[in-house]
Amino acid sequence: MALLGQMMSMPLLISSLIQHAARHAGDTEIVSKRCEGDLHRSTWAEVELRARQLAQALARLGLSAGERVGTLAWNGHRHLEIYYGTSGSGLVCHTINPRLFPEQIAWIANDAQDQALCLDLSFLPLVEKIAPQLKTVRHFILMTDRAHMPAETSLPGLLCYEDLVAAEDGHYTWPLMDEDTASTLCYTSGTTGHPKGAVYSHRSSVLHAFGAAMPDAMACTRRDVILPVVPMFHVNAWGLPYSTALVGAKVVFPGPHLDGKSLYELFEQEQVTFSAGVPTVWLGLLNYVGSQGLKFSSFKRTVIGGSACPPAMLATLMDVYGVEVIHAWGMTELSPLGTLSRLSSKHLSLPPEQQRRLLEKQGKAIYGIDMTVIDDARRELPWDGRSAGNLVVRGPWVIASYFGHEDSPLIPVTGRDGRDAGLWFPTGDVATIDEDGFMQITDRSKDVIKSGGEWISSIDLENIAMAHPAVHEAAVIAVAHPKWDERPLLVVVTKPGATVSRDDILKFYEGKIAKWQVPDDVAFVSEIPHTATGKMLKLKLREQFRSHVLPTV
Repeated sequence: MALLGQMMSMPLLISSLIQHAARHAGDTEIVSKRCEGDLHRSTWAEVELRARQLAQALARLGLSAGERVGTLAWNGHRHLEIYYGTSGSGLVCHTINPRLFPEQIAWIANDAQDQALCLDLSFLPLVEKIAPQLKTVRHFILMTDRAHMPAETSLPGLLCYEDLVAAEDGHYTWPLMDEDTASTLCYTSGTTGHPKGAVYSHRSSVLHAFGAAMPDAMACTRRDVILPVVPMFHVNAWGLPYSTALVGAKVVFPGPHLDGKSLYELFEQEQVTFSAGVPTVWLGLLNYVGSQGLKFSSFKRTVIGGSACPPAMLATLMDVYGVEVIHAWGMTELSPLGTLSRLSSKHLSLPPEQQRRLLEKQGKAIYGIDMTVIDDARRELPWDGRSAGNLVVRGPWVIASYFGHEDSPLIPVTGRDGRDAGLWFPTGDVATIDEDGFMQITDRSKDVIKSGGEWISSIDLENIAMAHPAVHEAAVIAVAHPKWDERPLLVVVTKPGATVSRDDILKFYEGKIAKWQVPDDVAFVSEIPHTATGKMLKLKLREQFRSHVLPTV
């Protein structure tokens, strides 16, 4: 008979995070810029109390364990209270991306069977528009106070968030439940077909919070002032609402104010030390800071993910502003963190340019994630930094199935020794892994360019273009070619006031990449379409330039 560990049995629950923060960092500030226009200050203790009051209010409305509560909200203290008040009480917190098309939002809310929908003031017109399509929502809750409630609305029985919370006494005990109980629901971006729901458990979310906060990951500490630029409606703000509670850090929420000027002023006012967001947001912040000749007085490090961080952006943040950039990779299906790029002690003696090349990669897997690359026959490829293959992952915070889908996305993999290596999740990314375990995304499997039987990485070509002083943003797509099947087309948005020609940009590639990989042409556009989460929408670009005729050589 196996000997069992003789330890206390305590399930890993999301409520334990907020209880810990309230008990051990209760007076640490939570600062929020709100839709009402004010700057609100509270503490972890106040957030935990109000989360308990919210749990009482939702129960009084008749919501029961396992039912979904949708949110359409910016980063703020009320959204944080909903995170904990729902999941902590056994409900499922379902964050919805308000940047999606209204029809997509309605489809997602119906697919999730949301019973209540909490919305910020900004999204009242949007919800009024789609409300007739919402088949399961019984309660609409406006996240504001009585003074800001609308005089008229088409939403039936619209409830005031602050009234609901104030009506409860907070004498509520967080229930114990199985740690594998569903806690949160996030939908993929749905660039092809309908989005799919990823259901996270309490256990997976707490383990992810631990992993994300580790020193070689985001390195969150109670000495930090953390401003999540990544939205709370985008894969739970990469787990920061949980990791910040775990360590008891001060949190600053920007609300709807994500322009460069507003972010910079908030960074300086609250002395933010750490942030996280997608490249498009940092472009706006860097453009503002650069145009005004400003510097950061407290900002020390940032995690950049969502899409590949251009090396030129990494260099600007690190060399010009002294901000450490932690390049990261993940997916909704991974809760979302998979890798972060941090150097090991063996790399500290390398020349600076070699260290920088490592930091430009997506990085090493953090504990909780295992990964490898496979060929089309699902056989594991060598970790030599050259063998590009399909990236697959597994771990305790990787999904095994999608919400409402019986079929599993997991696939069997054969190890390099020929043995069965078990089931893995196929990410859809093409990547290499080097001898030290540093992973580098070379493309999405649907975006890679196959020219004359050889693969060309669109990301490599984009990174070179982004280093050109006149280029604001760049995307590379494949277009049809009569001889080579496909050739790369570079799509460029220039910086305001910049003038540059096609030949100037193509000449910039000389000596930086093999001649046969240089794009055949350059198309100048006023903007590049993005998904609701800030990723370049190459599907639309391919449709736009489907008939583009490449110049003959």
